[in-house]
Amino acid sequence: MTGAVVVQIRSAEQVSTARRAVQARATAIGMSTLEITKFVTAASELARNVLVHGGGGTMTMNDVERDGKPGLQLDFEDSGPGIADVPQALRDGFSTANSLGLGLGGAQRLVQHFEIIPRSGAGTHVRIAQWKRR
Repeated sequence: MTGAVVVQIRSAEQVSTARRAVQARATAIGMSTLEITKFVTAASELARNVLVHGGGGTMTMNDVERDGKPGLQLDFEDSGPGIADVPQALRDGFSTANSLGLGLGGAQRLVQHFEIIPRSGAGTHVRIAQWKRR
């Protein structure tokens, strides 16, 4: 992949498009089946959050490298209300959508790098990354 790939997330179909794009790229760089499954699951949850809680936004996908190992970085951004209490949002059982409350905390546990990047004003920016283990 040369350069960033940006996927618009404004519908459930586009959440699926984002998930398929991540799976295809993770496969292409040689991640294991387990690595792919975990990363795609985290990406799917974050893309769904962009749609449901942020009113839509984007996923930007970039190749990255660490210690000579190929990886993939995803940035999810929306212009919604933002996350008022990040520690609370990362806690298991917390939900604003009457779900199981495994969203952000679950996504964080599935990936090697997870960060919520503060933004001035409204919106949320979450970055995740995963590198091929071998």
